[in-house]
Amino acid sequence: MSTTASAAAQTGARPVGQEMSFLDRWLAIWILAAMAVGLLLGRFVPGLDTALDAVKIGGISVPIAIGLLVMMYPVLAKVRYDEMHRVTGDRKLLILSLFLNWIVGPAFMFTLAWVFLPDLPEFRTGLIIVGLARCIAMVFIWNDLACGDREAAAVLVAINSVFQVVAFGALGWFYLQVLPSWLGLETTSAQFSVWAIVASVLVFLGIPLLAGYLTRTLGEKVKGRQWYEESFLPTIGPWAMYGLLFTIVLLFAMQGEAITSQPWDVARMAVPLLLYFVLMFAISLFASKAVGLNYAKSTSVAFTASGNNFELAIAVSIGTFGITSGQALAGVVGPLIEVPVLVGLVYVALWAGPKLFRNDPTVPHRRTPDVSS
Repeated sequence: MSTTASAAAQTGARPVGQEMSFLDRWLAIWILAAMAVGLLLGRFVPGLDTALDAVKIGGISVPIAIGLLVMMYPVLAKVRYDEMHRVTGDRKLLILSLFLNWIVGPAFMFTLAWVFLPDLPEFRTGLIIVGLARCIAMVFIWNDLACGDREAAAVLVAINSVFQVVAFGALGWFYLQVLPSWLGLETTSAQFSVWAIVASVLVFLGIPLLAGYLTRTLGEKVKGRQWYEESFLPTIGPWAMYGLLFTIVLLFAMQGEAITSQPWDVARMAVPLLLYFVLMFAISLFASKAVGLNYAKSTSVAFTASGNNFELAIAVSIGTFGITSGQALAGVVGPLIEVPVLVGLVYVALWAGPKLFRNDPTVPHRRTPDVSS
């Protein structure tokens, strides 16, 4: 192994192949097409949204859960769990991530919601809820596409999940009632379901994380690491993108009519959401670099801080305010903006990495995302 390759292995980088699959080469096109197909299906196929939304277990959408589990399993099967100590011992990484996710993120979304939607309390409340729901699913895809540190992403998402269960309700009370009262603003009363939060974490993180861990452990034990990483992982790798596209189609099909029937409301909410995703990513990336993290870890911090758990935000909004509420619509608009923006930020990370992190062995040489490597 070369010196550069050895250094990369020790810092969380991974080899990036040169051959691009047809799916990977046109990644952005497929994602935008999936969004368009979903919106058209939801708009022009009567009753489809109702039929899809009716298939639930414990308040969790089964079709969406299937898509997310298929998407997350291959990525979590790639994680080298025996290297997790490299991340858990990095205090700068952990403290910075917690600060960005649970202090900066919610406060920033609160500010943007009040600045851009002062006259629309339902949409404003919905965006604040989106800001409280930290990402535990799609962040793995964005991180992997940008060649971030897989082990770091797994640890950070796990920690965010614990905080989500413990802190979501308290932060909701603070940002919807306490802080507005201190500032002389309108307050909103809301009671969040702890079960909805716990169920979201267990299903969307617990199941694929356990499956990935068992697959890695048993696969290496039976066939060895070389076979596992060079034969097995490339076989299941493309399924992450299939799951992502399937999830996007379903998500937008379920909410297509709501989105397309209220274009002005969607546009009003799109502005603060766009600013949130872009600025949170930039702030997190530069903050990570400033404290001395490498490209791979900085990218993981940036995507975990800028992404949101749309499934939880939608479930909480519907459970608290009703399926036809403005809060629920705000939760739906979240992924409408988040998906294309974070795909764009994947390309930004790959383009900016060599410029910001010079002589860093974790910076990928190829600037085209590849989910199947």
